[in-house]
Amino acid sequence: MSLVALDLSDGYVAGLALAIATLLGLAIGSFLNVVAWRVPRDESVLHPPSACPACHAPIRRRDNVPVVSWLLLRGRCRDCGEPISRRYPLVEIATAAVFVAVTLHFGISWALPAYLYVGAISVVLTLIDIDVHRLPDTIVLPSYGVVGALLVVASWGAGDWSAMWRALLCGAILFVFYFAVLVVYPSGMGFGDVKLSGVLGMALGWLGWGPFVVGAFGAFLLGGVFSAVLIATRRAGRKSGIPFGPWMIGGAALGVLVGAPLWDAYLGLML
Repeated sequence: MSLVALDLSDGYVAGLALAIATLLGLAIGSFLNVVAWRVPRDESVLHPPSACPACHAPIRRRDNVPVVSWLLLRGRCRDCGEPISRRYPLVEIATAAVFVAVTLHFGISWALPAYLYVGAISVVLTLIDIDVHRLPDTIVLPSYGVVGALLVVASWGAGDWSAMWRALLCGAILFVFYFAVLVVYPSGMGFGDVKLSGVLGMALGWLGWGPFVVGAFGAFLLGGVFSAVLIATRRAGRKSGIPFGPWMIGGAALGVLVGAPLWDAYLGLML
C-alpha cells in the first residue's frame, strides 16, 4: 500500500512528513473556517476576500497566517479592535491534528490523499451541522466523486481492486440502511445524514469489513451515549433535535483508526 513507509525510527522522514501534514492542515483549516461560515449562507467561498465580521475591513495577508496571526493580534481585529472568536485558531489546530493523525496512520501511501480529504470534509461538516443542523449538498454530493476517484487511485497503486469493489458495496449498504432508518424514524435524522452515509461507507469499506462495521456501529453508540447524557442531565428532551452528522463522523474515525484491531478482538472472543 505504501509508496514510502513512514518509519518513525527514521527521524528525518517522519519529521518531514508530519511537518508537511501540520502546515497543510493549518492552511486547510483556515479555509474550512471560511467554508463553514459561508456555505450555509449560500455565499461564495472565494469572493469577496475574508473580512472582519464587525467592521468589514478586509483581512490583510499578514493577518491571515493560521494561528500565528490570531496570537499576534491577541485575538482582536487590527482595525476596530473587536474580539475575533477563538473558534478560528481552534479549527485550524484541529484540522492540523486530524491531518497528523491520518498521516501517522496511513504513512506516505496511495490511500493518504483520500483519507486526508475525508478528514477535511469531516471537520467542516461537523462545524456546519452543529451550527445549523444541516449537511450541505454542495459539500456532500461532490465528495462521492472525489472520494471515489481517490480510492480508485489508491486501489490501482496498491494493486487491490477488491478493496474498491468492497468500498462501493459498503457505501451502498450504509446508504440503504440510513435511508431505511429515515423512513421508519423520520424524526431521528435528516436526509443529509443519509447522503453522508454513502461517502463514509466507501471510506470505511475500502479498509475492510472490520473498519466498516465498527465505524457504522460506532456512530450510533457515540450518538446514543451523548443523547442519553443530555437527557439524564435535563439539557435536552427526548424530542430535542440533536445533529447526528458529528457522531457519524466520530464513528467513522473510530472505524478508520482502530476498527481493524477492534474487529479482530471481537472475532477472537466469538471463536
